[in-house]
Amino acid sequence: AALPGPSPADWAQAPLDPAVRAVLVGFDEHFSYAKLCQALRYLLRGGPDCLLVGTNRDHRLPLEGGAAIPGTGCLVKAVETAAQREAFIVGKPNRFMFDCVASEFDVDPARTIMVGDRLDTDILMGNNCGLTTLLTLTGVTALDEVWGHQDSDCPARHSLVPDYYVDSIADLLPVLGE
Repeated sequence: AALPGPSPADWAQAPLDPAVRAVLVGFDEHFSYAKLCQALRYLLRGGPDCLLVGTNRDHRLPLEGGAAIPGTGCLVKAVETAAQREAFIVGKPNRFMFDCVASEFDVDPARTIMVGDRLDTDILMGNNCGLTTLLTLTGVTALDEVWGHQDSDCPARHSLVPDYYVDSIADLLPVLGE
């Protein structure tokens, strides 16, 4: 959406949908200043009764060859900063999604494994939910980072340590065939 006029006064006067009661921030390759303005206006109009929800806090998304792009967490932070309040995160590492799945299906945490490439989302969520955790080293995390958390005296850093790790998810294929 474009800004509704040339000046900030115009932007603050654009009509708002009266039915909107939540602002959801997810990955959006077309995120813009106009959307940020609109999100803030809904949050200000609704006050605490207008929910601010984020899908995740991933600060960057890894690409091949060590490149990266900004992740959804950057967009969530922009809206949080403008609104001066924190979003409720429904994705990892929050256990909200796991609890939703577990309420619909017979999930035994003792027989469930969380596989991921990020300590601060995948592994943390798995550990918070009582799951076995497996880190793949094909993403944003290096093994020396794991050892740093493991050797730390800080309990919060220990929650970032996986139970197991593999260089690649492909390393599991022989085991899965058994």
